[in-house]
Amino acid sequence: METGLAGKVALVAAASKGLGRRMRERRWGRVIHVTSLVVKQPIDGLMLSTSIRAAVTGFSRTLANEVAADRITVNTILPGFMNTERVVELNQATAAREGVPVEEVERRFREQIPMRRVGEPRELAALATFLASEGASYITGQSIAVDGGWIRSLL
Repeated sequence: METGLAGKVALVAAASKGLGRRMRERRWGRVIHVTSLVVKQPIDGLMLSTSIRAAVTGFSRTLANEVAADRITVNTILPGFMNTERVVELNQATAAREGVPVEEVERRFREQIPMRRVGEPRELAALATFLASEGASYITGQSIAVDGGWIRSLL
């Protein structure tokens, strides 16, 4: 647990002394955290991970308020199921545990996503690139999902 939340807190604390000072002097900066869709819609069996990611998201939201007057934006990206090595590993572990083919596990995941596919890392990167740009100068304190519509909540 310390590595997740404490690591991010230590990074931002260090940044606020060095890079953060430069951002405030320049009156411009961007902080982008990547957590998970579980902060809006928890997944069973991921209690510790969900708790840590929710704490980081809360930290990010609070930090956004504290630095906004200096034109520093702070946002959080909430990736859904992405085509990454971690998702492949989880699918393989689930398949082994349930005694079903990996393709069956992948099919079940896709059926839960309104777009019927997993995301590609480049799609998450596109949002991060935009949030880091001048075009996103009035977007701060937000948690934005990149999940193909998987989160069903209104907010």
